[in-house]
Amino acid sequence: MENSLFNSWLSRWGLTPDGQPLETHTSQLLPVVTKDGQKAILKLTDDDSERNGCELMVWWNGNGAAKVLAHAAGAILLERATGAGSLADMSWSGNDAQACRIICHAASRLHLPRNASTPALTPLLYWFRDLAPAAKKHGGILTHCAEVANVLLSSPQNEVVLHGDLHHGNILDFGTKGWLAIDPKGLVGERGFDYANIFTNPDLADPTKPVVIEPEKFTQRVNIVSEIARIERQRLLMWIIAWCGLSSAWFLQEGDCATIPLRIAELASAELAFGDNQF
Repeated sequence: MENSLFNSWLSRWGLTPDGQPLETHTSQLLPVVTKDGQKAILKLTDDDSERNGCELMVWWNGNGAAKVLAHAAGAILLERATGAGSLADMSWSGNDAQACRIICHAASRLHLPRNASTPALTPLLYWFRDLAPAAKKHGGILTHCAEVANVLLSSPQNEVVLHGDLHHGNILDFGTKGWLAIDPKGLVGERGFDYANIFTNPDLADPTKPVVIEPEKFTQRVNIVSEIARIERQRLLMWIIAWCGLSSAWFLQEGDCATIPLRIAELASAELAFGDNQF
């Protein structure tokens, strides 16, 4: 990727490139330095969910999320994480419990109400639109996931602004500012959904280093998240099942392997059944 893509924004905001550009499936990123010497990330995107996420970052105004330094349609300039910490590395090195606590505390900050007008957000009911068709096509545990999701989405509790993709790779070390979130999807719905996202990572980032697919570790996580987030254990397990169903549906839609989210859905279903719940 050439820097020419970024040139107009570099000029507009007085930025200097500070590394090689990166490309994701939805965005183009360039490390930069501002004219006052601050390290930042310039992000360009034409993806609707990413644009909604950018508006949400502006709304959070640095409270629990990376600070937005400048923004315009299709472009956002964010402060850059320069800390050495990694939540994925923390989990892989045997301190998964602490990583979970950090994510839970980050989520609680993001869920706080704000005085500013809420930006455009996607309802969870719409976000889950791909699960029912996938369950009809593939059956198996996806049918169970879709049934559980239907119960949750038809009777939401404690609805808040949601990050929508809150996991180990989207909460970064900002040094003295602590751990802050990046890359939200910009959703609205029951707050339990954001905590369910924790349970598919960091295994999805590197399946060769299993963490949460191990039953004991999974149960430990459920206990920690339920306590810190103050979510009823049964309700949390239901959100994990629903989320893993949706994640699996997306993987299968792309022809990819859904082994990890399907396995976690099985673990959550077993825990729920063990608690003598109807699901």
